[in-house]
Amino acid sequence: MSITPRPTDPNAAAHERLYRSLRQQVMHGELDPGQSMTLRGLGRSYGVSMTPAREAVRRLVAEGALTLSSSGRISTPELTPERIEELAAIRALLEPEMAARALPRAHFALIERLSAINMANAEAAVKQDAVGYVRTNLEFHRTLYLRAQTPAMLAMCETVWLQLGPTMRTVYARLKRREPPQHHRMILAALKAGDEPGLRLAVRTDVTQGLRHLAG
Repeated sequence: MSITPRPTDPNAAAHERLYRSLRQQVMHGELDPGQSMTLRGLGRSYGVSMTPAREAVRRLVAEGALTLSSSGRISTPELTPERIEELAAIRALLEPEMAARALPRAHFALIERLSAINMANAEAAVKQDAVGYVRTNLEFHRTLYLRAQTPAMLAMCETVWLQLGPTMRTVYARLKRREPPQHHRMILAALKAGDEPGLRLAVRTDVTQGLRHLAG
């Protein structure tokens, strides 16, 4: 007996494409804080109908990547200093724990990969490429945390990164930072040495000191 494959829903494919693209733009700070958008504009930009655009926005609002006002205005998050402090506290709790869980699986190839990402981060800093700086910074952390094999923690962490993305890009562009985070080198050293307390401290310091500029 042959099984006829179910046809692919074009709306579902269009929704997923728009969702992933817009989510990445927000997380990497490609959009400004408080930047407005419309369903019609999104649909036109991505060549999709209103239905997949509405579904993608609904998912991103649920994740905190976008906000939806009572009047229906869609925009990227604008964070108060208090909100930034709260998100920093979440990162300071989650990320050292994920790094510690990744440590037993931190083989040589992973450390080499992290070193290469950190070099790309340094190049973005020298070029004052704020979007590239945020993107490679998050890639450094995410690559390490994937080794922790804690998908629920990582999903929570990515929700925080989504809310911070636009603000991080704006602040880093203003600071005109020309060097990578010094604590990345401390993270790499702790991984090489198998030093869990040192790794937790380096990750926590990296997260909290970086976000201190955002709340200032």
